[in-house]
Parts: sequence; C-alpha cells; structure tokens
Amino acid sequence: MNKIRWGILSTAKIGVEKVIPAMKLGKYSTVAAIASRDPDQASKAASSLQIPKSYGSYQDLLDDSDVDAVYIPLPNHLHVEWAIKALNAGKHVLLEKPVGLSSTEAKKLLVAAKEKPGLKVMEAFMYRHHPQWQKAKMLVENGDIGKLRSIQTFFSYYNTDPENIRHNPQFGGGGLMDIGCYCISLSRYIFGQEPSRVSGLVEFDPLFKTDRMASAILDFSEGTSAFTCSTQIMPFQRVNIFGDTGGIEIEIPFNAPPDRPTRLWLHTMERTQEIVFDICDQYTIQGDLFSKAILTNSEVPTPLEDALNNMLAIEAVFKSSETGEWVNL
Repeated sequence: MNKIRWGILSTAKIGVEKVIPAMKLGKYSTVAAIASRDPDQASKAASSLQIPKSYGSYQDLLDDSDVDAVYIPLPNHLHVEWAIKALNAGKHVLLEKPVGLSSTEAKKLLVAAKEKPGLKVMEAFMYRHHPQWQKAKMLVENGDIGKLRSIQTFFSYYNTDPENIRHNPQFGGGGLMDIGCYCISLSRYIFGQEPSRVSGLVEFDPLFKTDRMASAILDFSEGTSAFTCSTQIMPFQRVNIFGDTGGIEIEIPFNAPPDRPTRLWLHTMERTQEIVFDICDQYTIQGDLFSKAILTNSEVPTPLEDALNNMLAIEAVFKSSETGEWVNL
C-alpha cells in the first residue's frame, strides 16, 4: 500500500473547503469516505468532492475496513470523544486543533493513545509544516538573528454572528481556543521549550460569554513571547521574531494561501532580505507527513504531548486573567 485511505468525520467547512481538496492531491494520501449525521449532507459532499463513500453516521465510517485513518474537524467538544472511538476502531487519527476542551481531556486522549501504540495520533496544527515556518525555525537555530529574545504575534478576525459555533462556550468557543492556540503554539515551537509562567488579560463578549480579545505574555528562559488575538477586530495576522542582532517577519503566518507564493523578511543590522516560498498547500503537506509516518511506522511530526502542553498554556492565560497574577507552568 502506497497511500493511506482517509475517512473524514463531518462535513465541516474547513474540511470540505480546505483540507479534503488538499489531501486529495497528496502523494501518500487519498480520501475514501466522508460521514455526517445528515446522510444527505454526506452524500452531497461526497459527490461534490468525488469521494467514493458517504455515511450518515460517524460510527459507520469508523467500522469501514477500507478506511485506514480519520481526520476529525468536529466541534471542539467532540474532538476527544470521537478520537478515542476512532482509536478503538483501529484508525489512526489526525485531530483538528485545539485537541479538546481542557488539559483533562487532552490527558484522557493521551492515555487512550498510549494504549494503542500501533496507531498514530496528531493535533492538526498545519502551519508548522509550511516551508516558511521550517525556514524561520532554521534561521533561529542557526543564529541568523543572534540570540532569540522576543516574539510578537497578532491574529484576528471579525465575526459577530450569534449562530456561529465559535460563540458557544459549551462547545469550546472563543478566540483563545480558535486562534490564540496558534499564537501559543508557534511561541513554544520557535523557543523549543515550554514557558515557565504566563500572564494574561482576557475580555469576554457580554452576549456570547466567550472571549473576544485576549493578550498574554509567555515567559521563556531565553526571552518572552507576547500576543493578542481577537474575534472582533479587523482581520489581520503577523508574526515578528526578534533576536539581539536581527529579526524575522512572517507576512501570512497561519492562513498561508495555497495558490500564491508566501514570503518572510530576514532583518539584520546591515540589510533586509526577502525570502519567497514556492506555491504549496500546507494541508497537503500535513496530510502527506502524517500518512508517510503511518506507511513507514515512524514518528509523526508533532507528538500528542505537544497538544497537552499547548492546552495547559491556554488554561494558564485564562487563570491569570481571573486572578490578576502570573501563573506558573
């Protein structure tokens, strides 16, 4: 077998519009089935995306022996439940971020995954696999910006639709879980370690009861990372990584377009160098890396422990905002 046969649990927008089309282009992946609680929705998505099978039940898809792995873009509160069900059905799991509603849920999944050592599980932070982030990590590690001292991140969009699931606190809505998780993840990725303490300030929407703006400082032994994320600010995203002799600016750090080149700038005391990356789809890369890990029985790019540590940092931001104090990790 030279391709992993994927099943998709739900007809969520991110899956239908971004992930499935990308994975269908993969060298090591193919999409074999899709499921929805609404059989008509599943059938319609399968027809539109040319997927061979559709199911009106998530469990029916998991019972399909022709499916090797599942991608789960369900609402946040269903992530861990269906990831564990997929593992119990013998499927490898690529799980949308965030891993779950809490670190307690993340630990539950981690335990379940350890009981199935032959199966791969990974949180789907697709941005890490894009060449621009691989390059940024390399530049930092090679000392091209000197000693890493600070990371500044801004990530926002504007959405006040009361029907949007991101505004339902019971389903894990809010900005920190939706996009702030990226700000935390990239900081841990670039520093290559966990923050020792976190300070946060979170503002909640009075109607939705979900966080609409959050700012935080993560304290690493080598420096700090500061970010702001919001669901009710003009759409914008940018990351700046600063060292004592240079810096890296990533123009479109998270939603890198699959149809045009991306770029970053390497700033030094002497000059600014623009680095342009060829057109690629980070979702295709993610699917292929995970599929290849299955085919070669090698480690996935990002271990599940990383998802737990990211959730612990998210919770620390909320706790710090509540107490007005630094929270140690």
